[in-house]
Amino acid sequence: MTLPFAHIIGGNTNISERQVDAVLTLLDEGATIPFIARYRKEKTGSLDEVQIAAIQAQYGKLQELAKRKETIYARLDELGNEDKELRARIADCWDATELEDIYLPYKPHRKTRADVAIEKGLLPLAEEILKQRPMKLPDEESLQGARDIIAQRIAEDEKSRNAIRREFSYTAMLSCKAVKTKCDSPEAQNYKDYFDFKCPLKHIKSHQLLAIRRAESEGFLRVDISPDTEKALDKLANMWLRANNDTAYQVELAMEDGYKRLLKPAIETEFAALSKEKADEEAIRVFADNLRQLLLGAPLGQKRVLALDPGFRTGCKTVVLNEQGDLLMHDVVFLHNLQSTQKLRELIEKYKIEAIAIGNGTASRECEEMARQTISHLPSETRPQVFVVSEAGASVYSASKIARDEFPDEDVTVRGAVSIGRRLIDPLAELVKIEPKSIGVGQYQHDVDQTELRESLQQTVESVVNYVGVDVNTASKHLLTYISGFGPMLAQNIVDYRAEHGAFGSRKELLKVPKLGAKTFEQAAGFLRLKGANPLDNSAVHPESYGIVEKMAKDQKCSVADLIAKKELRDQIDLSKYVTAEVGLPTLTDIMKELAQPGRDPRGETEEFHFDEHVHTIDDLQAGMILPGIVTNISAFGAFVDLGVHKDGLIHISEMADRRVTNPQEVVKLHQHVKVRVVDIDRARGRIQLSLKGIANCKL
Repeated sequence: MTLPFAHIIGGNTNISERQVDAVLTLLDEGATIPFIARYRKEKTGSLDEVQIAAIQAQYGKLQELAKRKETIYARLDELGNEDKELRARIADCWDATELEDIYLPYKPHRKTRADVAIEKGLLPLAEEILKQRPMKLPDEESLQGARDIIAQRIAEDEKSRNAIRREFSYTAMLSCKAVKTKCDSPEAQNYKDYFDFKCPLKHIKSHQLLAIRRAESEGFLRVDISPDTEKALDKLANMWLRANNDTAYQVELAMEDGYKRLLKPAIETEFAALSKEKADEEAIRVFADNLRQLLLGAPLGQKRVLALDPGFRTGCKTVVLNEQGDLLMHDVVFLHNLQSTQKLRELIEKYKIEAIAIGNGTASRECEEMARQTISHLPSETRPQVFVVSEAGASVYSASKIARDEFPDEDVTVRGAVSIGRRLIDPLAELVKIEPKSIGVGQYQHDVDQTELRESLQQTVESVVNYVGVDVNTASKHLLTYISGFGPMLAQNIVDYRAEHGAFGSRKELLKVPKLGAKTFEQAAGFLRLKGANPLDNSAVHPESYGIVEKMAKDQKCSVADLIAKKELRDQIDLSKYVTAEVGLPTLTDIMKELAQPGRDPRGETEEFHFDEHVHTIDDLQAGMILPGIVTNISAFGAFVDLGVHKDGLIHISEMADRRVTNPQEVVKLHQHVKVRVVDIDRARGRIQLSLKGIANCKL
């Protein structure tokens, strides 16, 4: 079944049919996207994860379409319809919209005005009127029934529907009007920009459409999508009107009624759904890109950390973590308090703290200043680094079952502070414990298709975890869950096996884990790391390629360890000598890269950051200032930046660069340290407009 699908998908994606078929075959065999992209390049022609995911998504839709066809065939059987031409059209159709148009006349529906007219025996009259020949017209009641039949026929006609679809595509306008009885409420003011709004549907931005649809669902707006009515009716007239007489006039009346009552609402619903789907795709893409950047945040590594969850009234929850992220103690310190400063200094000295992690929520700036003041009196060699850490999703984690299982005797405030500290040590290991959509690095996450969002974000987490790789001897169950081929059950089995038998000595030992068979091992092994007797076990070289590396070492008359350690030995290798029918240059090139830097963490290094010491609140801002900031969120229309004033500023997409920018992520990344210019401050509304234009190097 993959071959006809490969032809269709190949045409839609501009990927060769051979490559698509290879991907579909691997997917059907149970291979995961990360595994296919990393270890099956020869089969796929080196397709990347994005291309493979696109193929998988289209494959799923075509499989759903195949199921839909079975439902349609069953309906035709019920009706006793054996029309071979109709069934052939259905078999050849792989477009969802076209398939529904073909099926529409046979689809079960509630009794319509046309059905009532047909029951009254008015179908022959309708057929006669459609011929538009001069005839004596019957009474108005009969004519009305005949027009109802004609109206439905026009509305269900494929050519009519396609003509109106084209008109919607070219001329449809989306219009919004405020619901007068609700527009004065405080909640409605969030949508004030759309109270009297009109825009060509094809030009509306995804964030605008999602905001409009939310406002509509909350009852603040009335929304209409309409093409140019005259042009739409002219298109139908050219198709259905063939004379200029009283009979043709009846057809014209039926046509206008069919358009306004049946056809236009149906196509409007269709386009509303399509535009929403397109907006969802864009919003989900932005969310997934942000999530990927967040998960790929640089880890500080195994350091002793003091973490502070800032707070004014209730104080700053303070925890101390060891190098592995284990909780050693917790306390509360209060801002602007000499005793708190002394307490922090004592904790730093007692536990030999190497880094301080401060959540970026309310009172973050004040907490950071207290921490910096505390360490300013310490000798430089014992002075810990200070980092501001995103709190996004920390409250969700602290109240979750995972957190309760980890810290059954601690309250949510302690768990939240621990999460902040662990995010500094290893962001990925901590963030995988939180449902992705709760991390809060997107917009309108509750308005988009939840199934699509969940699948995209899960796929993003899986991609990142496998890209980075996981130490199988230290990774938590939550991190192992996302390894290619694994899931919660296998992840738990690995943790249980590790607890009973101690650390794994080799990748091969994983085959002793209950329920972990050869196929799962194939999918997972290359993404797992461990320090054992074989140095390749701590690299991304797949066990299936160990023989190749061993042959390379043998040919160089050295050990595998020597090959890894000595560049001059690797430089002497002629890769063409190791090409086989199964292993080509893409895999061999990857192997050589990995031998040069085995097990290298691709996430970079954490950097300290300092806000401008003269700017603390929005009242301190002046237009023209150039300030350091941290990118906290990226949307389709721009990026939000924390300047340390308790309100994030916005760099609109038009202010991203001196050139035209279509995607903000071309310019900035999540949590990037940037320099920005203050353009405007609306203190009454708490809005700050920023710009990167004219700043030679926006990155600090």
